[in-house]
Amino acid sequence: MELFFNPFDSLVCILLGISFTVWFTLLLVFIIVPAIFGVSFGIRRLYMKSLLKVFEWATLRMERGAKEKNHPLYKPYSNAIIAKHPTSLEEEIKEIRRSGSNRDLDSAPEFEMSDIFYFARRGVESIMDDEVTKRFSAEELESWNLLTRSNYNFHYISLRLTVLWGLGLLIRYGILLPLRVTLAFTGVGLLVFLTSFIGLLPNGRMKSILSEKAHLMCNRICVRALTAIITYHDSENKPKNGGICVANHTSPIDVIILASDGCYAMVGQIHGGLMGIIQRSMVKACPHIWFERSEVKDRHLVANRLSDHAQDKSKLPILIFPEGTCINNTSVMMFKKGSFEIGGTVYPVAIKYDPRFGDAFWNSSKFGMVNYLLRMMSSWAIVCSVWYLPPMSREEGEDAVQFANRVKAAIARQGGLVDLLWDGGLKRGKVKDTFKEEQQKLYSKMLVGTQEDRSRS
Repeated sequence: MELFFNPFDSLVCILLGISFTVWFTLLLVFIIVPAIFGVSFGIRRLYMKSLLKVFEWATLRMERGAKEKNHPLYKPYSNAIIAKHPTSLEEEIKEIRRSGSNRDLDSAPEFEMSDIFYFARRGVESIMDDEVTKRFSAEELESWNLLTRSNYNFHYISLRLTVLWGLGLLIRYGILLPLRVTLAFTGVGLLVFLTSFIGLLPNGRMKSILSEKAHLMCNRICVRALTAIITYHDSENKPKNGGICVANHTSPIDVIILASDGCYAMVGQIHGGLMGIIQRSMVKACPHIWFERSEVKDRHLVANRLSDHAQDKSKLPILIFPEGTCINNTSVMMFKKGSFEIGGTVYPVAIKYDPRFGDAFWNSSKFGMVNYLLRMMSSWAIVCSVWYLPPMSREEGEDAVQFANRVKAAIARQGGLVDLLWDGGLKRGKVKDTFKEEQQKLYSKMLVGTQEDRSRS
């Protein structure tokens, strides 16, 4: 039996060895080496253009199929969590009264118990679908990108589209996902190894240069692990040493998106596990700013450490996301003023993702980090644009809040995002009932105003 199986086993081992050799050779030649030198062969952009043509064909096929079957492809009011028809308070209350009472609606208006249902329903809708809540759900697409999680307006239309979706599923999970996981482990492993080694060197110019090269190379490998296609604009405005880089925040990958084009001093809380290992190795080679859990709540301690770092022109610019939470890349929410009390030059950066290829937004209340990264690596690609805005400084007589709002407005304008005054912290907090009086006035006007009209008549 051994004589019979040995040749077969040897053949399998040889084929596996050849497969792994070819696999890692392709990785080295087409991905890792270009990442080291910061060059691209244009394969990812060609891949992006091919995907766009496939998406356009799929969407046209679905629209034609929907027209043949005589049913709407796009649901009205689907961008909201709750479908709402634009009707007034008076019309809705009359509809409720009409369905629940036999009284004459033209009689003298007065309060009815059934009116309570209107306000109760509107209150629940406001909590579930207010202007803040919409910013923490995935953005709906106007076309289908062959991802079932991307747009719930699209359903089964034809066998050809179903086969195309199945082929896409096989490509994403059978080819792209293993490749991306391999690249991610390669990038993170090299980052830990190289920064730990560089940390052993004496402080000096050589250590700084090697640290920057290592960070850039590893971040570029991690960017390729997401098949990220990034377009950087106005590079002459890139953050300089001793400055503070502030950007809108959509995803944890915002960090590697920016760090693949320049080096930054990261700011954050010390973690355990794999993240803790990465943080400890990085800080050996570069002066990142990590805080203990107990220190994060001490605003003065945090501000002093950031201020000391910013005043040293030999240190890398600080990278901060003042929103404090991830927003779904349709808007920019309130910037915390602490980042703008430090002083120094602020370098605004606007980041805008293209949701047609994959949704980069991290809904941390719904998905854990591992689940989120799996969704990213099983998407078609991550496509985004980054704009470096001209540096801004605090003007005379301007407080930190006004300065923060001015920077936020500039980022929103450049990125084509909605500028909101709401605090992103409402993501995990209760929505304040500040508009209750407005609804009370409308209801009172409906009753009292109608009575006045009737008395005149």
